[in-house]
Amino acid sequence: MSKGRDRTVFHRDDGTWANKRNDANRASSVHGTQREAEKAARQMLTNQGGGELTTKGLDGRIRSKDTIGSGNDPVPPRDREH
Repeated sequence: MSKGRDRTVFHRDDGTWANKRNDANRASSVHGTQREAEKAARQMLTNQGGGELTTKGLDGRIRSKDTIGSGNDPVPPRDREH
């Protein structure tokens, strides 16, 4: 089940990359590169108290999923993907 603060980074038809909240109609921010869009999405998730970041590739398929925490966790889980 998707929480309201989860975000998706995806490639748009105009060649830019969008950072969009899953429950929103419009993108929160638009960037020239996927890396910039991911960085913005991570920062927004951290500020909002954490959530899930889904990154899609050029073909629209899910490339990566990452859970962003809300703050400093003294014993964070090991991330085997990144």
